[in-house]
Amino acid sequence: MLAFREALREEMKDEAFRKEYEAMQPEMDIIRALVRARKEQHLTQSELAARTGIDQSDISRLENGSRNPSLNLLKKLAEGLGMTLRIEFVPRDRSAM
Repeated sequence: MLAFREALREEMKDEAFRKEYEAMQPEMDIIRALVRARKEQHLTQSELAARTGIDQSDISRLENGSRNPSLNLLKKLAEGLGMTLRIEFVPRDRSAM
């Protein structure tokens, strides 16, 4: 993991890379939150699919980043996980601009 962090730190020096990486963060945050919640409950994708009525293949695509979820899909996933979906608008760090 350290090698990845070191490589990422080096890549972040490139402004074009940094901007693209930062633009992907909301999607990556959703993916990480979904996978973390599913694993904390010891659920497989198939078990979550059965709880939500969402195809397992769609859950897989969402988790691997090849599908962007709709708000309704996120609500179904939250319900299937016994959770509440919360979306926030957070002020940007103005010093980074």
